[in-house]
Amino acid sequence: MATHLFDDTLINWQTLDGFAHLAYYILNIDEANTTIDVLFKFTAQQQIVLHRHKALNHTFVIQGEHRLYRPDGTLKEVRGLGSYTVSPPSNDPHREGGGPTDTVVFFSIRGSTGVLYEILDDDQQTVASLSMADFISLYQNQPALGAVS
Repeated sequence: MATHLFDDTLINWQTLDGFAHLAYYILNIDEANTTIDVLFKFTAQQQIVLHRHKALNHTFVIQGEHRLYRPDGTLKEVRGLGSYTVSPPSNDPHREGGGPTDTVVFFSIRGSTGVLYEILDDDQQTVASLSMADFISLYQNQPALGAVS
């Protein structure tokens, strides 16, 4: 059986100030159906900022191992390569990160035009949020897939 590897070198990964260990590339936004399809890349052996998912998220692990952590940083769940998960909105905060290698996860964020993610400090107080409007702005300002930056 042939082995196939995902090659993300032509993806012009984007970053957000204040979001260490995370890169993204928005594939599509369907405003009429309130759906955002985005690739997130998590740095190996690192955790991103504490946050809450305020919208339905469907995820598929394309590369590596997607790890979820409790607010105190302890490991909560490991999603291996090829894992598909449906996660409803939740008030439970968590961190995410990559396993032994950089991890790429496809997220389909669905069903909300309002706040999609709440960003929290270590005391679990909301310090920022990401909305549909924020994702639209990011999408409009990112280079085309495969474009050289």
